[in-house]
Amino acid sequence: METGGLLRGLGYTARMQDIPSKEALIEAPLEPGEKLMASLESNLDDALRFSSSFLFLTDRRLIGLDPSGQWQDWGRTGLELVKEEHGGVGRIELRSDRLLAAWRYTLDRDAAAKRLLDCFRGIEEEARIDIEGSEEEAQPPSWTLFRLRRFAKPYRRELFTGFLLTLASTAAAMVPPYLTMPLMDKVLIPFQNGIPIDKSRVALYLSGLFMAALAAWILGWARTYLLARVSERIGADLRVETFRHLQSLSLEYFGGKRTGDLIARIGSETDRINVFLSLHLLDFATDLLMIAMTAAILLSINPWLAVVTLLPLPFIAWMIHYVRDRLKHGFEQSDRVWSEITNVLADTIPGIRVVKAFAQEAREVARFKHANAHNLEVNDKVNTVWSLFGPSVTLLTEIGLLVVWAFGIWEVSRKTITVGMLTAFLAYITRFYTRLDSMSRIVSVTQKAAAGAKRIFDILDHASSVPEPSNPLPIGRIEGAIEIRKAAFRYGQRPILRGVNLSISPGEMIGLVGHSGSGKSTLVNLICRFYDPLEGEILVDGLDIRSLSLAQYRRNIGLVLQEPFLFFGTIAENIAYGKPDASKAEIVAAARAAHAHEFILRLPLGYDSLVGERGQSLSGGERQRISIARALLIDPRILILDEATSSVDTETELEIQEALENLIRGRTTIAIAHRLSTLRRADRLVVMDRGEIVEIGSHDDLIAKEGAYHRLYQAQARQMDGEAA
Repeated sequence: METGGLLRGLGYTARMQDIPSKEALIEAPLEPGEKLMASLESNLDDALRFSSSFLFLTDRRLIGLDPSGQWQDWGRTGLELVKEEHGGVGRIELRSDRLLAAWRYTLDRDAAAKRLLDCFRGIEEEARIDIEGSEEEAQPPSWTLFRLRRFAKPYRRELFTGFLLTLASTAAAMVPPYLTMPLMDKVLIPFQNGIPIDKSRVALYLSGLFMAALAAWILGWARTYLLARVSERIGADLRVETFRHLQSLSLEYFGGKRTGDLIARIGSETDRINVFLSLHLLDFATDLLMIAMTAAILLSINPWLAVVTLLPLPFIAWMIHYVRDRLKHGFEQSDRVWSEITNVLADTIPGIRVVKAFAQEAREVARFKHANAHNLEVNDKVNTVWSLFGPSVTLLTEIGLLVVWAFGIWEVSRKTITVGMLTAFLAYITRFYTRLDSMSRIVSVTQKAAAGAKRIFDILDHASSVPEPSNPLPIGRIEGAIEIRKAAFRYGQRPILRGVNLSISPGEMIGLVGHSGSGKSTLVNLICRFYDPLEGEILVDGLDIRSLSLAQYRRNIGLVLQEPFLFFGTIAENIAYGKPDASKAEIVAAARAAHAHEFILRLPLGYDSLVGERGQSLSGGERQRISIARALLIDPRILILDEATSSVDTETELEIQEALENLIRGRTTIAIAHRLSTLRRADRLVVMDRGEIVEIGSHDDLIAKEGAYHRLYQAQARQMDGEAA
């Protein structure tokens, strides 16, 4: 098959003129028998200009065609594909131990990119694209549970031991019905015919029954205890890994997520998976072994009777397949709706002061009732399907039992089998159908656990748009020289920064001013590397910050925000948050420098006083001084002040300004301030407008120029005069 024909078959005929070398397409055929699984046309180059390149995934390799017409073949082993989205632009990266290639595209190609990624990761079942570009049905989400095996690998010895215990306990449970056969045929029926009971034989059979029951109990207890411990640890590891990965993601990811949804995923979803592993999966394995052993014993006793017994199995298997697909979508939707309930709680409880201040209790109750009603509606649909499935399986098993009775009585009348054999057969078949019924009911919990696993792996599969470098450059105590070169950034399709250039010397204080939306906070976020610029670069001490370890780099940055966030805990714990091993003397010294020591001592327990959730028990000025002490304690070389005094009164502002004097001294400082008067001591003021730097200079120089800064200053002065009047 020619690759040129391949492209035409995929619907790219209209784009052929965009490929620089059409001859190259014809000269690159697929290998004999090689099948195309997915493809992506990338329509942006590294500079985000429109340019076509292609990525093909076959059942053997990855093939790329760059804009110059050059083909690349990467094979399939040792590779990783990572998909991310930033600023309205999608990006797929091919990595091994380093970045091999990257493709950028507009979001209208996102569906094709996702299909290619799913196929590469093996999530789709025999995924391929035919001549019209259609794809086969994706794997059921229950296959997502197999991805948990990497969390089970550290416990493979315990799991193997658990399997052996399951095998042994199931085998022990199969003994009693088998012993009832000689007990009936050699003891009870002969006794009815006038033959005395052989007490030694009775004692032997009863002892066998007791020992089998005791062995089954001991082995079952050991199996359940061991596997429950292992599943708890797998669940705990899953929670930790998910939370760790969540912490590694950039702020961009959190900007598009609801807090309640993420809490529900890490909390309730991992708990659901844990319950599935510790209870239902264990029962399923036991049921499977029991059915296999029972079928083997039944075939050994009487093959024809066994065949009659197994007649309902195809119908039950068909029902399981039929219901599974309907439950799959229902449980996924149910999980999303449950997140709506959690989101209402996560919004309302932390914001209860605002709710009460605006007397919106009834509105929030109505929101909760609406979300709850939606949850009820979705669950009703799922329960409609599930409620029909269970009784239908039970009916089929009861019919199967009646068929066995009828066929067994007929066989006894023909003296083909004995009454004892029929009794044992019925005992086995009762267990068989009980286990079959129990096994069929696991469909529901499996789909729930699979839906939960899918939501967990949605987090784990998400790559940070601010990746950690594979080989970070060593960095120690930095000097604080910052250079921004042609930095550009946008949110979605809205440009925020446009080619910003700025050099900041070590120890210099820079004031960022400008109207709201001019790009001040975005520039600070880029310096902190909460986001990466789409174009340009940011250097610290001559090193591109993208080549530095995120943790080591950020240890050199102190951040004081407009709305300081305090964690639930003591004041000492909040001050020492950035340096948990700080001594009490260091904490007190930082508090003194932040002018917080005096008010802390007035609290009932001093530094051991609890601040309450988000520091609600403290005033805004007190919270701000604790955040300044927190920044002082880590002794940063770069200091970011983002509207640090805009939300407090004038008297408190003066106290905070004194604290900031201690914090700023000797550090490279970038300050954003609403009140321009607070930036008079800055070495330089940087005036921003519509994502660009329009003026740079001292306060006096910029006033004298009568430009953008002069207009801002005059407007604020008139506003203050109006407020004073």
